[in-house]
Amino acid sequence: QLQASGGGLVQAGGSLRLSCAASARTFSSYVMAWFRQTPGKEREFVASISWSGGRQYYADSVKGRFTISRDNAKNTVYLQMNSLKPEDTALYYCATDRSLSPPRTASSWSYWGQGTQVTVSS
Repeated sequence: QLQASGGGLVQAGGSLRLSCAASARTFSSYVMAWFRQTPGKEREFVASISWSGGRQYYADSVKGRFTISRDNAKNTVYLQMNSLKPEDTALYYCATDRSLSPPRTASSWSYWGQGTQVTVSS
């Protein structure tokens, strides 16, 4: 089970940190990711991190502004979002999968948390 939190309303240029807490003891063995979705659009990949935290991958639209990290001792993955833009407004989801490197398509990820809303005002 995944529990996402940390969303909210922020002005453009501001920052937010999302958290996703996992209940499974095997969390530390799984790759983790963040996706986001706006009404009428498909869920899109934002960032992912390997089980060890040693490798991170980002969508081009967030590269240099967002940072994904994890604390395996706390079974938690984070998404630090800086320099937020109105186009970052979306429902953000965390996801995990047992495979080592799932594709960036949402359908490739097996387990999902509930979304947390991020709204960036201009």
